[in-house]
Amino acid sequence: MTIGLEIADINVKSLKEAPIHLSSQIQPHGVVLVLEEPDLKVLQVSNNTWENLGVNAESVLGKTLEELLDSFQVERIKTGLLKENIDFINPTKLWMPKKGGDYVVFDGVFQRNAEGFLILELEPAISQENIPFLSFYHLAKASINELEKTANVRDFCQIIVQEVSKVTGFDRVMLYKFDDDGHGSVLAEEKIPSLESYLGLHYPESDIPKPARKLFISNSIRLIPDAQAQPVQMIPVKNPISDRPLDLTNSILRSAAPCHLEYLHNMGVGASLTISLIKDQKLWGLIACHHQTPKYVSYELRKACEFLGRVIFAELSAREETEDYDYRMNLTHIQSLLVEYMSQEDNFIDGLVKHQPNLLDLTSAKGAAVCCGDKFTLIGETPKEEELVFLMQWLKNNIDSEIFYTDSLPKLYPDAERFKNVASGLLAIPISHRNYVLWFRPEVIQTVNWGGDPNRAFEVSQSEGNLRLCPRKSFELWKQTVRLTSLPWKYVEIKAALELRKAIVNIVLRQADELAELAQDLERSNAELKKFAYVASHDLQEPLNQVANYVQLLAMRYEDELDIDAKEFINYAVEGVSLMQTLIDDVLAYSKVDTQAIAFQLTEVESALEKALSNLRQRIVETKAAITHDPLPIVMAGSTQLMQLFQNLIANAIKFRSNKPPQIHIGAERLEDEWLFSVKDNGIGIDPQFSDRIFVIFQRLHTRDEYQGTGMGLAICKKIIECHRGRIWVESQLGEGATFYFTIPVGGRERERRNGRKTQNNISS
Repeated sequence: MTIGLEIADINVKSLKEAPIHLSSQIQPHGVVLVLEEPDLKVLQVSNNTWENLGVNAESVLGKTLEELLDSFQVERIKTGLLKENIDFINPTKLWMPKKGGDYVVFDGVFQRNAEGFLILELEPAISQENIPFLSFYHLAKASINELEKTANVRDFCQIIVQEVSKVTGFDRVMLYKFDDDGHGSVLAEEKIPSLESYLGLHYPESDIPKPARKLFISNSIRLIPDAQAQPVQMIPVKNPISDRPLDLTNSILRSAAPCHLEYLHNMGVGASLTISLIKDQKLWGLIACHHQTPKYVSYELRKACEFLGRVIFAELSAREETEDYDYRMNLTHIQSLLVEYMSQEDNFIDGLVKHQPNLLDLTSAKGAAVCCGDKFTLIGETPKEEELVFLMQWLKNNIDSEIFYTDSLPKLYPDAERFKNVASGLLAIPISHRNYVLWFRPEVIQTVNWGGDPNRAFEVSQSEGNLRLCPRKSFELWKQTVRLTSLPWKYVEIKAALELRKAIVNIVLRQADELAELAQDLERSNAELKKFAYVASHDLQEPLNQVANYVQLLAMRYEDELDIDAKEFINYAVEGVSLMQTLIDDVLAYSKVDTQAIAFQLTEVESALEKALSNLRQRIVETKAAITHDPLPIVMAGSTQLMQLFQNLIANAIKFRSNKPPQIHIGAERLEDEWLFSVKDNGIGIDPQFSDRIFVIFQRLHTRDEYQGTGMGLAICKKIIECHRGRIWVESQLGEGATFYFTIPVGGRERERRNGRKTQNNISS
């Protein structure tokens, strides 16, 4: 809700945040002297000394305190001012001479302001109240005894206002708490029967502007004994040394801002006493005491109230935290289980959504989503995936903190109104720039009771060239229906989400380390296997050659003595050795194909093709194969690997020929960012159901008696194309030939790496 008025050409914010601590006016029930140390000379004085001392203010200026008080009192004051904490001399009873020979007794309170000036505030000691320490103790003890009997925070607050009302005698005492959005609500109230009740009403943030809240933190008790009294001017208006208005932040007598006095008038308040409730250096709330007529509260009683406020609020804070404790402990337990589940699963997302309790229980949300790149894992009631895509984009562009939460997402992101029924509230934690965990809460339509229309919380008045804020005049009940809003996220839920974020980041980093370690192990194993393949092929070739040679020598030398069976056995042995040699050569070729082994360079595809055809010349001649090709480009590739790729594909086309001479055509076509090559034949074709299987190593569709081979040719082709960041696939029907397609990116593998593209491969997809 936006509260305030949009007024053209008027800076309303500057009016709301005016520096009210700098004032040249005080309340009239006391006298203020601004003293220059160490001589204690009067620099400024309030212009009401005639009423209180019977002398003109001008006659006091420039005098020292010794000229106004007797020497005994001045020596006592000077001794007190030398102490580190001058509060120990507050209040000091001061007897000041009055014109005519009389004396008047004041409660003197000393303080030094932020600029270092000593300020003496004099309030007539008209009260007979004198509350010693033991009275403070009994006052607090009695109140705490009552508080200990209460069961919850609201009852606790009610006891507080009753105790303060009993001590001060104000017509109305309210305990007022600020919400996270700055608005406030009355939690407890004690009043005389004739007054209208404000219990449960909300008040807008603008009722207590930021400067006033800051003063409530600096000065925890504030008294306005007569809201109708005319303020008294300081003379001179500006401090003669600093040439600035006086800083009266901690002053008792500082005059209230005109807007606040008018606010009290409109409420029918004649006197007010306010006690600040401060938690973690922030203004938690206020105890506001109102009286219909002027009412003065002595310094001792004010201090007693301040003491009581601090003691009982410490109890209130502890009680509030105790009420949150059980819920916080439950969330901590859920959080530890989620961390355990994530650690046990290969994917941390499974740990968040597959068990009980799950991600929803951590924040009492109705829906949640884990977004990893373009993939969404949903649980509970959530927006649709297409809606989440746009929401994620909005989050990336607008949120750069560790956590984001709102109970009214549509007000920040209007498109969210479409899915308000599931996500009026959003709590989001980024795991990385592309990965988020989101929680959702549905819209909850609420009715809020305001003390007056919050949209007309103040007006701007302009007269005689001066602009000033005017508070509202009506405090009657004003009901508001709140829509597009979910239940708010509690602090403990937000904190639990932040803790989960840390755990996820740690687990993801740990899994990344494990994957890196596995990759290193795999790389090491591959290197060992490659070395083994090389050694095995090299060392096995020699004995295999010897076996083949000796068997053939045996057959030649003893040809006449061998019968038909013996000759057939020898042929089997020779063929077996030959097959083993071929297999060893293929294993060695397969092991050599890797990224590091490929020397990427500008390669004429036609040259690679011609070399492959040259190697296959004999088989081409024997089978009368006719091979044609399109104009072929120059690509960034490994020339040797490209030659081997063509050789394997064309050899296969020749091997799996039909009863007709092989007709083979090599095509080339430029696509957007890659070259598409094809090797088309008129062979026996492949059943489409095996179109993926044929690229798996050692996979054969025919027996070795039908077609010789090791089953590694196409696996080698696949590996070569993978290393070039391309794709390979086959389109075929039995008896209708086959066409093998493969692509090579334009610019080669380096371009792919620069573009950060993920490897795509139709073989495994």
